[in-house]
Amino acid sequence: MNLNANEKKQIVTNLENLNSLEFTFNQLINDKKEKGTCILQFPGKLKCNYFDDKQKELVINDSKLAITQKRYDKTYHYSISKSPFLNMLYKDKLLEIVKSGKIIISDQVIKLIYLQEDEITVIFDKKTQDLKGWNILDQYNNKINFSLKIITKNDNYTKDTFRIPKIN
Repeated sequence: MNLNANEKKQIVTNLENLNSLEFTFNQLINDKKEKGTCILQFPGKLKCNYFDDKQKELVINDSKLAITQKRYDKTYHYSISKSPFLNMLYKDKLLEIVKSGKIIISDQVIKLIYLQEDEITVIFDKKTQDLKGWNILDQYNNKINFSLKIITKNDNYTKDTFRIPKIN
């Protein structure tokens, strides 16, 4: 077995044992920077609170997305069924990317490049094989660079954590 196959195998094992993550993030979409904290629970659930003046909160539950600007008490709903970002929220999709992606290993990170409808690069820490982020070119040709730092793994969350807010 070559080294690359071994790295992939370790990442696959790590992901198979992962049910949820809590993390801080930095996101760069084109030239716009955003920071915050998120809880990701497989399959298909994400809640993020942004460190911005609008007090933005994002909740994804399956293919439903709601963004609330708490400062203005406004909630917007979106469908994300076509978003390449959904690949990050479903373990089977993430495992498919790892297993079939082209691997590039540097001193610090392991990158897996996956070309399907959209190009997705998933980044893992070389030492721990933990998820560190991803780069996506979305359906609108926006470059999204998302880096994360894990706080906790496999905590349990209630259903209410990922409740989609009502339209107001």
